[in-house]
Amino acid sequence: MDANTLVVENLKVNYGNVQALKGISFSVPKGKIVSLIGANGAGKTTTLRAISGNCPSNGNVSFHGHSISNKQSYQLVGEGLIHCPEGRGIFPNLTVMENLQLGIVGRHSAKEHFQKNLQIGFELFPRLKERISQAAGTLSGGEQQMLAIARALIGEPELLLLDEPSLGLAPQVVKLIFEIVVKINKEKGVTVLLVEQNAKQALKISDYAYVLETGTISLEGKGSELLDNEDVKKIYLGEH
Repeated sequence: MDANTLVVENLKVNYGNVQALKGISFSVPKGKIVSLIGANGAGKTTTLRAISGNCPSNGNVSFHGHSISNKQSYQLVGEGLIHCPEGRGIFPNLTVMENLQLGIVGRHSAKEHFQKNLQIGFELFPRLKERISQAAGTLSGGEQQMLAIARALIGEPELLLLDEPSLGLAPQVVKLIFEIVVKINKEKGVTVLLVEQNAKQALKISDYAYVLETGTISLEGKGSELLDNEDVKKIYLGEH
């Protein structure tokens, strides 16, 4: 099996008596964009949280051929697995610059390359440079999402777990965010595991995708194939 692949095997998560994930298995090849799509409550966010060590789980997760199932999230950051969470997770009372500086926490190589990575972030999101001294809480929703992604990039991810980056954003900002995700993948070589309710946009940019349904994978295939799948069109894309 490719050592440069994230491999998830029989992943299970329980919240009390509720089984949120019922033993899902999938892989993310190096250099690709892989999406998880599905309705609210299907287990998409839980999957990312389990992979990144943010909730208890059973099963096995391997990164670069080594099991990471018992590792803490800060240890995984040090290995290059970085989670950009749903809701952005920025610190509203800190400035844009202070938020970006937090991107190097736990990632030794990123400390040396901070200035270079900062410039990359500013190239992708020029608006952040204009607001560098502003409190993050005063930014618009789109700008806060840009900040969350830029902070993740400062940590030099080899695998970026990106949870609902388009949630609550205006259509023109959504378009920009998806363009940036593609750029991060193609130009920076970052492997991306994307969780997204905007199924159509996610499938358009994905090399491969999995459909989650109440804690199980009900369908998988190339992004382009799932875009043409009649069940996906009907249930997730609103097309009849």
